[in-house]
Amino acid sequence: MSNALELCARYREIRAASVALVEPLSAEDCCAQAMADASPAKWHLAHTTWFFETFILERWSQHHKPFHETFRVLFNSYYNAVGDKYPRPQRGLLTRPSLSTVLDYRGYVDSRIAEVLAADGDDGELIGLVTLGLHHEQQHQELILTDIKYLFFCNPLAPAYGASPLASLAASELAWLDCPGGVVEIGHRGSGFCYDNEAPRHRVFLQPYRLASRLISNGEYLAFVEAGGYAEPNLWLAEGWDWRTAHQVRHPLYWKPNSEWRGFTLNGWVTIDLRRPVIHLSYYEADAYARWAEARLPSEAEWEHAASQLATGGYPAAAPEQPPVLAQLLGDAWQWTRSSYAPYPGFRASAGAVGEYNGKFMVNQYVLRGGSCVTPKSDLRATYRNFFPASARWQFSGIRLARDL
Repeated sequence: MSNALELCARYREIRAASVALVEPLSAEDCCAQAMADASPAKWHLAHTTWFFETFILERWSQHHKPFHETFRVLFNSYYNAVGDKYPRPQRGLLTRPSLSTVLDYRGYVDSRIAEVLAADGDDGELIGLVTLGLHHEQQHQELILTDIKYLFFCNPLAPAYGASPLASLAASELAWLDCPGGVVEIGHRGSGFCYDNEAPRHRVFLQPYRLASRLISNGEYLAFVEAGGYAEPNLWLAEGWDWRTAHQVRHPLYWKPNSEWRGFTLNGWVTIDLRRPVIHLSYYEADAYARWAEARLPSEAEWEHAASQLATGGYPAAAPEQPPVLAQLLGDAWQWTRSSYAPYPGFRASAGAVGEYNGKFMVNQYVLRGGSCVTPKSDLRATYRNFFPASARWQFSGIRLARDL
């Protein structure tokens, strides 16, 4: 099968998966926006389509006619080089276009992308941009679920989205794996897709370190809550303490104390399973817990080095009584690192407007690694660099601890 045919098949599969995610939702669900950082599901469906129309069809489709002239502004997210943008905090005000119109928009663009790939499927630049667009769409598939979860949490009716994946259970007691450090290489290499911020591959020096064998569980974090961790300023960064105080934060997002602790999930309210990883923590909370546990958060280089060693069979050395294994590494919870989001040595943003995709956000953000239970599986890799500000906690973000060796 040719590259163009394979890409066409993948295009149809990923685009259909986005529509399938909104099938349990009403048109009203798809229009609402619960906070400025979240977006309506309808907007996600339209924006990912806007990406293909703006960066593919406007260039490669002969005699292209836009589906609707105003969509170029309405569904532009942050690409200043493209033109004006509709204000992000007001996306929930867009009762028009309707959900059915957005779905028609998707069909219109999809048919023309198929024509472009049939005509120019051997164009390497075209294939690269379509591939980027598909990975971009998968990011928004994850955002659809995170944003809907927050929206439903804000609803007094506490609606359930439906059956959804959960992070895995803790399979063993937490152990510490010793990593010798030294000069190591991190960053994407070889074939396969990566974002520009995952490259170039480069060398870093690591002091010897220890990494926890699994993620911190709900039960372990509950011990921190019940020990008064949210009331002890010595555990918190100054900015984190101010954030905690200003927002009266006393426990993770989606937790509610009652006769027993309950948590809100995409399946509705449930009793918190103490064996699953704690999620929906800000960087501030993750850092405070690490201090309480007499540990720290790993750097992104430590995390990737250990993860890549695992992937190649070069396990870090474990304590004699423990098996050499890193559990819950990919696909359970995004794991905060202590690394500020910054360019790798030699980083070059992609050319053109798509160069705004990652590089311009390299300020006031922290790196997360590992992917979560709602991250599309094909996007799980050791070099993926996610990033959010320290206060963000509506993402599926958790904790893996590290220590100096």
